[in-house]
Amino acid sequence: MQAQTSNLFLLEDLGNSTRTRELAKSDLNALHAVAEWINTFVVSPHKDLGRSGSVCPFVPGALERRTFWLAPERIGNRSVQDVVQLMNGYKKRFLDAKPIDADDASHKVIVVVFTDLSADRAKDLFGTVLQQLAVPSYVEDGTLFGPFYVGNEGTAIYNSGFRPFQSPVPFLFVRYGVISDWKFFLNNGDWLNLWAHRFGESGAKALAEELRRMSWPAPAATSAATR
Repeated sequence: MQAQTSNLFLLEDLGNSTRTRELAKSDLNALHAVAEWINTFVVSPHKDLGRSGSVCPFVPGALERRTFWLAPERIGNRSVQDVVQLMNGYKKRFLDAKPIDADDASHKVIVVVFTDLSADRAKDLFGTVLQQLAVPSYVEDGTLFGPFYVGNEGTAIYNSGFRPFQSPVPFLFVRYGVISDWKFFLNNGDWLNLWAHRFGESGAKALAEELRRMSWPAPAATSAATR
């Protein structure tokens, strides 16, 4: 099952009938639904987020750089292996897409929107697919996949009662892992070890800087530890 890797759309492309004329109406509607959710929720602040800034701090920079692409896919009743192959195709397209330079490349992302996939099926399907893809992709290429669908119980880092990963149409994104991802891995020792191996000394410094901004540890604890 080959990825339609030429079928990538910037959000602004969705209003251009010349760019979208070959899309089925249902596929275009699904892309519009995801785009509206991104524009009205993902890039905006939220009172339940537990911090300042947009719901996803990554997305505004990607949109500004025009390195945020949507790709519609139909999978019907295809197998897990078919979807694994499909996502590997999008990962290759992602790795080959410009920009390639490290700093700019960290802002690019491909969102693969499964326009005929129900939210009920998405949970099990995505979970099984990521069991095969997630670790090898991160170790070999430094890429991460993220699942979004209605009913996703993943919570915000700073508020365990806020669930921001529930998109109106199921999708998987692929992007490069970044240093700040350690926040997602704190409760998963295996993934935290993979992160530490990838980012090494620079990761340790970034972690220390973040903890200092949080005023942790308290001054008294610091002085006691250095006596």
